[in-house]
Amino acid sequence: MSDAQSRPRRAAGPPPNAARLREAALAHLARFAATEAGLRRVLERRVARWARAAEAEGLPRETIAASAAALSAEIASIAQSLVAAGAVNDAAFAESRARRLARSGHSRRAIAAHLAAKGIETGTANAALPEGEEAELLAAIAFCRRRRIGPFARVAPDAPARMKALAALARGGFAQGLARRALAMEPDQAEEMLLAGRRG
Repeated sequence: MSDAQSRPRRAAGPPPNAARLREAALAHLARFAATEAGLRRVLERRVARWARAAEAEGLPRETIAASAAALSAEIASIAQSLVAAGAVNDAAFAESRARRLARSGHSRRAIAAHLAAKGIETGTANAALPEGEEAELLAAIAFCRRRRIGPFARVAPDAPARMKALAALARGGFAQGLARRALAMEPDQAEEMLLAGRRG
């Protein structure tokens, strides 16, 4: 018998109330940056854990469903109140995350997809995306550095290696022309651009 099987099952207890959910939300925000949608998901998972435990204890499904529905409304209200208080700010989250992802070599397309997955609205996400071809080129150079391709390749690439590098940049969401520019760059020039980008 495994440890997980031998451990006694934790009692479900009563459904979490609004005060407990708010405490859980504040505890999460103390440790992690979150979007409104992300915070809701955290609290919904907490309710789902209670529902699974309650069902395992034999609580009627109708009772569980009614409690979960009421808690869903509480979760929405808690998330909205924390937005109103400024504890959750989707625009600030999007700007900070977009900047960090661009510096680590993510394309505008990849950043937009990441922000969408975090529940950021399209308009808010678009406003946070780095603007201009130079910003995208800088992200492509950072991508090359992370993958050790193009200017950062350990050995001079042959034709198949160049095609493979181009394909990697394409999968990363970079346009072909811009990807070719990044791959053709001299190592010193690429390093200089990365340093200037960090300073800027």
